Parts: sequence; structure tokens; C-alpha cells
Amino acid sequence: MVRCKHASTKVDTSSRWPLSRSLVLLLLATLLSVPSAHGDDAQEFAQAQLLYLELIVNELSSGKVVEVREHQGRLFAQRDDLLAAGVRLPSETTPWVALDRIDALRSEYQQDSQRLLLTLPSEWLPHQRFGPSSLSEPMQAQSAFGVLFNYDLYYNHTENAGHYANTWLEQRVFDGFGMISNTGVYRHSFSGPGYRDGYTRYDSTWRFNDQQRMLSLSAGDLITGALTWNSAVRLGGLQISRNFSLRPDLITYPLPRFDGDAAVPSTVDLFIDDARLGQQELRPGPFTLNTVPYISGAGTATLVTTDVLGRQVSTTVPFYVTDTLLRQGLSDFSLSLGKLRRNYGVDDFSYGSLVSSGSLRHGVTDSLTLESHAEAGAGLRQAGIGATVGLGLMGTLTSSVSQSSGIGNGQQYSLGYSYYARRFGITAQRIQRTSGYADLSVANALDNDLAGGPLSKILDQLTFSFSPEGLGSFGIGYFASEEQTGQRTRLLNLSWSRSLWGSASFFLSLNRQLDDASHAIQAQLVIPFDLYSTLTTGVERDSNGNQRARANYSRNPPSDGGLGWNLGYAGGDNEYRQADLTWRTQHAQVQAGAYQNDGITTRWGGVSGSLVAMQGQVFASNRIDDAFVLVSTEGYSDVPVRYEHQLLGRTDSAGYLLVPWVPSYYPGQYEVDLLNLPSNLQLSETQKRIAVHQGSGALLAFPMEMSLSASIQLVDGLGQPLPRGSQVLHRPSGQRTYIGWDGQLYFEGLAKDNQLEVELADGSICNSRFSLDDSAVEMAVVGPLTCLQRDGQP
Repeated sequence: MVRCKHASTKVDTSSRWPLSRSLVLLLLATLLSVPSAHGDDAQEFAQAQLLYLELIVNELSSGKVVEVREHQGRLFAQRDDLLAAGVRLPSETTPWVALDRIDALRSEYQQDSQRLLLTLPSEWLPHQRFGPSSLSEPMQAQSAFGVLFNYDLYYNHTENAGHYANTWLEQRVFDGFGMISNTGVYRHSFSGPGYRDGYTRYDSTWRFNDQQRMLSLSAGDLITGALTWNSAVRLGGLQISRNFSLRPDLITYPLPRFDGDAAVPSTVDLFIDDARLGQQELRPGPFTLNTVPYISGAGTATLVTTDVLGRQVSTTVPFYVTDTLLRQGLSDFSLSLGKLRRNYGVDDFSYGSLVSSGSLRHGVTDSLTLESHAEAGAGLRQAGIGATVGLGLMGTLTSSVSQSSGIGNGQQYSLGYSYYARRFGITAQRIQRTSGYADLSVANALDNDLAGGPLSKILDQLTFSFSPEGLGSFGIGYFASEEQTGQRTRLLNLSWSRSLWGSASFFLSLNRQLDDASHAIQAQLVIPFDLYSTLTTGVERDSNGNQRARANYSRNPPSDGGLGWNLGYAGGDNEYRQADLTWRTQHAQVQAGAYQNDGITTRWGGVSGSLVAMQGQVFASNRIDDAFVLVSTEGYSDVPVRYEHQLLGRTDSAGYLLVPWVPSYYPGQYEVDLLNLPSNLQLSETQKRIAVHQGSGALLAFPMEMSLSASIQLVDGLGQPLPRGSQVLHRPSGQRTYIGWDGQLYFEGLAKDNQLEVELADGSICNSRFSLDDSAVEMAVVGPLTCLQRDGQP
């Protein structure tokens, strides 16, 4: 923060005036609404001269010229002007106020520049807040009526084991009513009846997203909401939930906040871990700066404030950011009601007991988020509460306690801690249950007649990462579970990775089972050659002495189409060989390959993609997992279309281009390029932004129309170009323009028959006529065209 001190001008003008004269002045002051609390103020105001001064507040121009009275160094200003400048005055203050009687205010009259300088205390000035409350401007998502069919066909033929085809299928219908989706698998064995031949349904769901209220409504097959200390189950029923993904612009977790004070106009630069993130202009007064939202974990912020004179003050502040907390006042919830899904992936329509489940999170403060969860049904009642607490610069602490009754009577306790810094991080969590504790996952197992048994007694997880500069990254993980019977499983994982030359990297890991002392070690070297090609080599060895060396070379197909391949080899007790090709086009992706394991060869092939029906057209594309945009140029083909300035492709013969990989709710920018199109083609907008609902498609139209245009040369009767600067009126449309060099002018929006009227420098008027081919697609060149006087003479 920057503070500048200004000396206020206070002049003692006490004098001895005759009583009669004082009374006259007092009466005059009263008539002029002069403050009468001090007799000296009234006397001096009566003799004060009137000034009009530019008002400067804390060295920042207000842009106003105010009326000021001055006498022997004492200044008087109007109450309304002072209040508008931020000066705090008592409510009973009169219309004219002596500046030297206002506590904490400093004033200065600069006669040479005719300015009034006021210096206000920081607490009088408005508080300034900077920083994003969102990542971008929110945009209302769109959806047009359409039908989508996703498919992923896989064929497999293994020696001495027959061959079969397996196809994953999805059907969607979408519009303003939301999205209806159905998924399933069809399998057919070619060498006699096979395992689960036929069609198996997975999920059928209707979903409607209310973007403004960030709510999702679902009906059909769904998954219940869950917190970090409970489980989710599949239901057939109804669900309403908060869905922050509908607003990708919204920041849901508390951001670091830096407070400061600028006594004069200044700029503040923000550095995070020595990296400059931005600069902000400051007006005088207190300010709060929120950082950009991608900061996570512990860090150090440095604020460098520079005033108008170039003086700098640097302040360093440590901070800690975590996305496990909710911003104060935000709530997240999920409420589900329905029947437990039985034998998922086996039976098409099998549902069990009616149950309900609900979860709630609420940001009480920026450092405290409370959580709760409850389940009921299938002979079970369960409820729990929890909290996530920000420990300042020390990380976050999570804890919960739950109670169940009915088919299981018991308790569950959880405690967790996490801390992340630039060079290291640590997470730890323990979940402990009594023998009778149960939740809907247990009820679901009983409903499906599965012998899942009770939940684990203890679950432990501890991870630690450390990245010393120049030495790579080290990781330690410890995972343990203990069943109610006392059986334990403990796993220790050690890893190290390091970047090498270029973009190459080396990875080493050790996994050890602590209960039986078995272990496995793996080393891997990854060498990327370009954006698409990578060579990976490695070696593995376990505690039994089994060793295997691996090598794999892969090339991913370009996203806009092309070939990719994968070659693999593994040697050891049994050899493994692999080779496959991928061909990607704008309409589908085809794969084929073979692999040999322990002397048995398997050949396979597959094709995946999507079919979309919209606008009376059917489009084939690569598989659409989320949303898509159908760009229309209204029948004009071969128009280049760009997304975020990257070329996507060109419109087809009907003037359409399908963009199949659009992230839902993101306001993407699309643009069309008219450079190679006919010059008479007009377009009001070449760039547009659009956001699309989840799982839906939207139409983005760029309306185009043909407009006749012409470059015209006007000459007089002698064939000389008309004078530059002469005004020309196009009679049919009323357009006006001016003649340029060599009598040249340009008009758009012309008609088949056209008349031009030219006003010459001497006030005379001349006219000319010309006709155009109304089917022309390119600009016409007209002239030299003689402009005739109204009497018909040149």
C-alpha cells in the first residue's frame, strides 16, 4: 500500500471587529445559509472570494469543477460536493462547510493550477474488490430437437475359442424438454449359443438441467449422490440434485483474498510463487484482491503496489487453497427416491426394495463446510454428519460420524487430513466401523442375494509425495483394510519419476504386500517423438523371480482424421505380441488388429461413431460422448469453420458441419471464413459464441445472403473523373457515399436497375443510370459511367 502525506492549510484569522459590524455579518451569513456555529466562520465567509477549482481527491481527479470560497487561507466548500467526494460530515452540517473544521480531512489550495486537493482517510473511501467470482461470463445453454445414435461395434476371433460380435449402443432424444437416453449391449456368438447372447439393457434415463438454478432433475435409472465417507448405489426412480457443472464459469470454493490500502492512485501487481499473474489499477482507498481460481494448495503471494510517483511497497502473504471446501453460502445436495437396481448388467428390468437417499453440503464459512447424509428403506435407517475444516495454512481436516439401525445396528467414524504444497503433499484418512454398521450397499447386496458380507472394519489410506528440485518426484502410498473377521490386507507402494531430455521421462515403482511379503517392481521409460508418436519400454519383476520386458510403440491418429497404429512386445515366461491399426475420419473410427499370448492368436476389429438426425438431415461422425454443435451456413458449401481460432473443417454440400466433441455448457467461439466465397455474399456476423446443454445438440446458424455490389467510376461529358469528395446518392436505397480518387466509388445492396445522383462542388446535380445482373455472385465493375446534368446535357 502507498500512503502520501499532504500538509493541510489552516490559517488562524481571528480578528477584532466592532459588535455592530459582527451582527451585520452574522445576519448576512444566515441569509446565505452560512454555518453559524462559529462566529469566525461567518465573518470570514462574508469576505471570502469565489473560486472555481478542479477537485482532486487523494491525488485522483474527480473530473469536477466545484465552487469554493477562500479568505486568508481558509477554504469553504459546499456540503453536497464534499459528500459526493466521500467526506464524512455530521448530519446537521450546513450547506457551506469550513474545511479546516472537518476532523481527519486535509486540504490544499493550489493557486497556480486552480485545484483543490483533498486528502481523505482510507476508511472514508469506497472499498474496491477485484478478482473473478467466475471463470467467464455465464451463457444460457441451448438445445435443438434431434436424435442421436451412438455405436461401438467390436468383433473378436480367438483360435480354438470361437468368435463373436459385441456392440454397445446408445439412443438419445433431446430438445427443450431435456434429454432421454437409453444404453445397452447386443452380443452375438457365431460359433453356437454363447454367454449372454442377445440384447442387455443398461440404463434408461430422462434428465432435465435447469442452468439458472443449477438443478438437475432425473427419472429412470440413476446413481445416488454420495460423500467421501459413504457409498453410492444404483436405483430406478427420481432424483433432484445441485449440479455445479451447469455453470463452468462459477468458482465454488473459497479463493485467497488479499487486503490492502492505497492512499493515492496506484497499480498493484500480483505474484504467486514468483510468477506474475496480473496487474490491477487502483483508486485511492482500501481494496481486496482475489486470485485467479486455478491456484491450489499452499503458496506465497506477493503484492507490489506502485503509486503515481513510482514509489513501491511489497507485501508477501502465504496462503492455502483447497477445492474440498464450499464458498460461504453455497450449498450442494442430492435427493434420490426409487427402487434398488438388481442384477445390473444381467437383468434388463429387475428392481428391489423402495429406498431413499440424501446428501447435503453447505459452506457455513469459507473455512467450514458442514455435511450430512441419510438413507432409508429395505429395512435400513442410516444417518450421519460430517465437516470439512480449513486449518488456515495447515491444510484441511475432514471428519464424520454415522449411525445405522434395522438390518444393521452400528456406527461409522471417519477422520481425514490433507495438505498440498509446491514441493510436497500428504493425505491421510481412516474409516472405522463397528460390526453391525450397514448402508444401502449392504442392503443392495442382500436384495440381490449376494454374499457380500458386512462392511470392512477399518480402511486406512496414507499418501505422501515429495518433489525436490532437480531430483524428480517421489511418492509413498500405504493402503490397508481389516475385515470384521480380523483378516487384514496391507499394501505399500513406492514410486519415483523424473523428466529426462526433451519430453522423455522415467518411472520406477515398487508394490509390496506386507502380509505375505510378496512384491513387484517395475521400471518404465517413455520417449515421445512428436505430438502423436510415443515409444514406451519397461521391465517387471516379482518376488517369485518372474521377469518380463515390454516395448510398445504407438501413434495416435490426428483428431481431424488420419492413421494411427500400435506395436507391442513382451518377453518372459510367455511371449506377447500385439499390432493394430486405427483409421479415423470425420464420420467414424475403424480399428483392426491381432495379438498373440502364450501361442494363442486373437484377431479383432471394431468401428465406432455416431449418427445424428437434425434439421431434416442425417450426419455421421465420430462418437459423441457429451454435446455437439451443428454449424449451418444456410446452404453454402465448402465454407471454412473455426473453433477458438482452430480450423475444424468445411461445410458439406448442404451447408452443414457437425462438431462432435463440444464440452457442455462451455461458451465456445465459432467463426466462418468468407475469404474464398463470392464477393456478393454478405454476412452480418462472422463470429458467434454458443453453449450447449449436456448430452444435447444445438444449431448454430450463420445467415448469409447475396447482395449486389459494384465498383463504379463516374466521369463527366469530357471523360474526366468527377471531382474527389463529391457526394453521391443511390436513389433506390437512399445510400450515400463520396467519390474517391479517379472518380471511383463503391456501393453494396444495389438493385437490378440503379440511378445515381451526384452533387457537384458548384451546386449542380448530375445523374447516371446502370443495370446489373441480379444473379451475379461477384462484385460488378461499372464504368467509366458518364454523369449527365438534369437537363440531359453532360
